[in-house]
Amino acid sequence: MNAAGTDAGERGGGAAPDGAHARVAGAVGGPHHDGSALYVSNERPGLGETVTVRVRVPRGWAPGGAMDAGAADAGARGAGTGVDAVWLRSTPDREPRWAQARRLGEADGWDWWEATLTAENPRTGYRWLLLGAAGAAGHGGRAWLNQGGLSTLEPLDAEDYALLATPAAPAWLAESVMYQVFPDRFARSAAADAQETPEWAIPAAWGDPVDAVMPGRSQQFYGGDLDGIREHLDHLVALGVDLLYLTPVFPAASNHRYDATSFDRVDPLLGGDEALARLVTAAHERGIRVIGDLTTNHTGDRHEWFRAGHGHPEAAEAAFYLFDDDADDYVSWLGVPSLPKLDWRSPELRRRFIEGPDSVVGRWLGPPFALDGWRIDVANMTGRHGAVDLNAEVRRGIRRTMLEANPDTVLLAESTNDAAADFQGDAWHGAMTYPSFTRPLWGWLSEEAGPAAPEPWFFGMPGGIPSLDGRDFVEQHLRFTAAYPWRIRIGNMNALDTHDTARFATHARPGAVPVALGLSLALPGVPVVFAGDEFGLTGADGEASRTPMPWGLPVLGAYPELIAARRAHPVLARGGMRWLHVGADAVVFVRESAEASVLVFASRAATSPLVRGVDAAGIGPGADAATAPDLIAAIGEVALTRADGALRLTAGGPAFAMWALPGIRTP
Repeated sequence: MNAAGTDAGERGGGAAPDGAHARVAGAVGGPHHDGSALYVSNERPGLGETVTVRVRVPRGWAPGGAMDAGAADAGARGAGTGVDAVWLRSTPDREPRWAQARRLGEADGWDWWEATLTAENPRTGYRWLLLGAAGAAGHGGRAWLNQGGLSTLEPLDAEDYALLATPAAPAWLAESVMYQVFPDRFARSAAADAQETPEWAIPAAWGDPVDAVMPGRSQQFYGGDLDGIREHLDHLVALGVDLLYLTPVFPAASNHRYDATSFDRVDPLLGGDEALARLVTAAHERGIRVIGDLTTNHTGDRHEWFRAGHGHPEAAEAAFYLFDDDADDYVSWLGVPSLPKLDWRSPELRRRFIEGPDSVVGRWLGPPFALDGWRIDVANMTGRHGAVDLNAEVRRGIRRTMLEANPDTVLLAESTNDAAADFQGDAWHGAMTYPSFTRPLWGWLSEEAGPAAPEPWFFGMPGGIPSLDGRDFVEQHLRFTAAYPWRIRIGNMNALDTHDTARFATHARPGAVPVALGLSLALPGVPVVFAGDEFGLTGADGEASRTPMPWGLPVLGAYPELIAARRAHPVLARGGMRWLHVGADAVVFVRESAEASVLVFASRAATSPLVRGVDAAGIGPGADAATAPDLIAAIGEVALTRADGALRLTAGGPAFAMWALPGIRTP
């Protein structure tokens, strides 16, 4: 194993075998490129436009040579470079094309190279080939660099960097901090007291425990409403969040409302259409945007479309669903009869649901509601059944309508596993997905594996929480982000938990919640707070985590402090990212731009890694020894000192800290 960036003391017993953390080794301390403005001259090119792209190489680094990140200090770099030539490989129309890069010069111990790239397709993939001096050791003195990392072997096209020439997400998405609300459990207004309990519901008082067993699991009804959310918007302001995500608000026969009976009106139990308009207006007045939740894969079996088509083959709505010859035999979500699956081959379904400003998708984006976008439930399943796959057509149709209704809206999609193939810039602006951030984070920062029960309670998987060290965490993160275009990656949702999962705090190591929160705010992506996390709530599964908000409890101080730090430093939203150290108990990375940078340190235990490669940020051996970086935020016992031409970061236990650094100098 090339344990680049790790201390010998952190390797310890049980280290992974050689090659197990190849992406980590390749990501720490070597040549670097990402899709941020530091390396790409235009992140939003039009089709046919030419863009300048840059790569930086540590001074003295050589492909296949002996120098690894652990030895890459200023003294080892010396004068000159171990790279003789750099080539850019792109794939317009899926055919490789080569352009030789030119060396721009040196800055702060890095050699910079640049080449030009034309956005000939909606998605143009590219990678770098670095060639060493003739006769250099190892694999002919060559190395490939793409999002999959640094490799001496030719890498996969699917993991290449991607230049997108499609309409980009509004800039505000990547800069947002999201807050998720499950309306039935957030707050009740006085108007809710006047509502009659629906026939399907099991009434519950606000202080009653959640019933996680059927039928209570879906029918227990606390009666939270939209005016109740509106009355607590100042809580969101105090936290610092600026994007509110509402799970479904349409009428249904469950507390979760993913079994809609109509998409044409807001559930009267929530206050109706007028309450949604009041909520969005009040949120906008406070600088908070609001997105809704749509189920494009299915409706409820009480939906007006289903009732019109069920047993009536002559009706237009009969083509909206996948009925067999027997009307009572139809396809449903995971075989649940109350959630019949939509058949997107129907032109009339498309017209009503997704086409044009008067469709379901378009109507709620306009006045008086003015939602700022949609999150699409089980988007990965939408339009897919057997030999039929209309997913791309549906998602593109949704986005066309949104661009027509209001181009300043966002489109996020739930795809709970490896989602990258669907997220290549043609529609979705980001993914609500778990394997790239949430699941590996749990594995690294959970106190124990949790119940190793045969049922798949851990994000739908059996076997409980995997036990991961920091290298595993980063390895899985890199593996599941390698195929995302950068522009999509910074729109992905970094959730510690959601309404569909157990609460992270349920199994977190002591002191680990602020560490996890900090990583959600500092890694590329949109941080997500599920309502109640800020009070330290726990819950053993998705239903048990849907706890009524315990108004009156104190907010965990880490939430407003770390969210404020994210909001105050835009580089944490849009800046590039380099890993500087990955060990069993600590990870260190830097978010970078020409204007400013932020050094990020996260640990789960007492540790003291030596971090190299920070000299490019102006705080290494060439910097004034009396000048210390400005501490932005710190949770736990942390310290930063200089040592051996590098930085020593020390944690006395679980800790998270960020320091402000100068911007990156280029030749």
